[in-house]
Amino acid sequence: MAHLSRLYPILAVTCTLTLPRLAWADDAPPAADPNAPPAAPAPKTPRANLLPSEPARVVLPTGDATKPLTVDPAKDEQKLAGQGAERPRLDPSVGAAPSMVYSEEWWSHTRPVLELHGYFRTRGELLHNFFLGRRDDPGTAPYLYPQPLDNSYSTLTNNGSRSVNLCGTADGNGKYEQCADKSQASANMRLRLNPELHISDNLRVMAQIDALDNLVLGSTPDSYATGGALKGNANARDSIESQSQGAPTAGVNGTRNSIDVKRAWAEYLTPVGQLRFGRMPFHWGLGMLYNAGDGVDQDYQTNVDRIQFVSGIRSLDLYFGGSWDFVSTGPTDANAYSVYGGQPMNTSNRANVGQWQLFAARRTNPEVQRLSLSRGDIVINGGALGTLRTQELDLPTGKTVDITTANFNYERRGATLVTPDLWVQFLWRKLRIEAEAAMVVGSVDQTSVSTDPKNKVDVLMAGGALEADFRAIDDKLRIAFGTGYSSGDPGVLTLNPGNNRLTHGQGKISMFRFNPAYNVDLILHRRILQRVQGTYYFRPSVDYDFIRNPTGQKFGGSAAIIWTRASEFVQTPGHARDLGVELNLSLYYQAKDGSLNDDPTKMGGFYAMLQYGVLFPLSGFDYSPQEKAQANNQNVDTSSAQTVRLHLGVVF
Repeated sequence: MAHLSRLYPILAVTCTLTLPRLAWADDAPPAADPNAPPAAPAPKTPRANLLPSEPARVVLPTGDATKPLTVDPAKDEQKLAGQGAERPRLDPSVGAAPSMVYSEEWWSHTRPVLELHGYFRTRGELLHNFFLGRRDDPGTAPYLYPQPLDNSYSTLTNNGSRSVNLCGTADGNGKYEQCADKSQASANMRLRLNPELHISDNLRVMAQIDALDNLVLGSTPDSYATGGALKGNANARDSIESQSQGAPTAGVNGTRNSIDVKRAWAEYLTPVGQLRFGRMPFHWGLGMLYNAGDGVDQDYQTNVDRIQFVSGIRSLDLYFGGSWDFVSTGPTDANAYSVYGGQPMNTSNRANVGQWQLFAARRTNPEVQRLSLSRGDIVINGGALGTLRTQELDLPTGKTVDITTANFNYERRGATLVTPDLWVQFLWRKLRIEAEAAMVVGSVDQTSVSTDPKNKVDVLMAGGALEADFRAIDDKLRIAFGTGYSSGDPGVLTLNPGNNRLTHGQGKISMFRFNPAYNVDLILHRRILQRVQGTYYFRPSVDYDFIRNPTGQKFGGSAAIIWTRASEFVQTPGHARDLGVELNLSLYYQAKDGSLNDDPTKMGGFYAMLQYGVLFPLSGFDYSPQEKAQANNQNVDTSSAQTVRLHLGVVF
């Protein structure tokens, strides 16, 4: 089953707070009759969603997509007049009329609006045999997934074998049994807040703040004084003595703090377009390559430090724009020379990773789209995105960097990458067909594999995804099919080479990687391979709501089968394309509590989801003939992996 966020969108209830702002006397509205009744505030017009930052759906409208690219001074004047008339008149001789507004008293009479969105979630997971019964040497190809630390096993070569002889009951000689456990069980939580400060109809500040982000339950007991689970200090106690959980603090009982500010950016709407600047989310098309990761069951995100301008032709539903992104600046002087609390600076422009994007897209207004589909008309949305990324120098790969030392050295990178990305969406009645395709083309002077400046390394990789679904029986039934392809690299002898995108063999860099937030299953791509990379898959599925009330309450289930093959068979352990067949089953429930009950297509209130997945490995995960020869009559059969997931949450 696709992740929960693809079943229902996240829309949040609005919490309105009254806050003041400062204005000058010249900003006051025209004079009005002081004896006239206060003017009623004009209804707030939804803001324009100028960039197609999430995949459009016929049943998933976004309220932000209806505001035209104009500023309405008359509406602002009407609001100001009403606010001026409502203010307390402590001194009738001063500011008796709404037009008589003074800067020193304006702070207490204007009303910016704070909207608070977000969710709280708790997830429990059981992972069984995710290493597929293989006994590979850790850290060497084709090693795919680590064994549980409390599991005793021997590798085929006996290099990296582990024996944990501490379980069971001690015998007469004081020796314990060997521990054996193929499963891992864990639970985590997250509180996400998405505040929006609407200063006026054309100016707002947005943010995303995570508290206890993916905190593993039970991971910060008060018995861990420093270093997380690593004890050996004077203040540490045995875990069995723990009496409370402490707040996560980097360097004390973990590697992260309790609160992470993920995003903060501003949006200013001008008569000719919208200006955005700050650290913001980026989502394009299906989210195959750039994924904002805002779903309630997602972990990864595409966040960019960006200055962006978006304009468009409203009558044609056509939008276009460009951005300048700060991908990486290399080392700064924050810890070396600058005074604490001061402004750190980039220390080297040639180490910057520069990125520039241009896009054009057509995205139909959601209300017009619903009307067109109800009449049986065809609706087509789509767009094109081009990205240019360059870098001349880079930090040494896998080395500790200290810019204060004389022996600090850069590495030559000399990289230029161009990424075209096309997205198209076809809608007709209850049918949706949506596709995205991208390529990465360019060259790199030096990588960790090729360090000869005379031999540049070419980059050529490609990938694509397609989704189709049809709804019937009052939208209770959803029949869907998905497929995707990512090119492989015959020079890389594993399907999970790690996080380095420039990993390659002796030839060109050709292994395409989907965004890890684009989830297609529960086990193989999501956990073992960590994303779709070097594979292609076919995914038929069916969802059905057994209960679907007009208030939004629903109870249903889904089933999906995912068949996965390798793009390059030499990257698989068994040198065969067929990797596995995975079955995913889910039950989901949504209560739709509170003020979100007004729209049954939106997700809100309490929800729950129970999932089960099983992966049957095929010949691609078998041992190679060379490995079988090393086995010395040991068992070399692979076995299935299973998972059970329980997801509880509240969307507000």
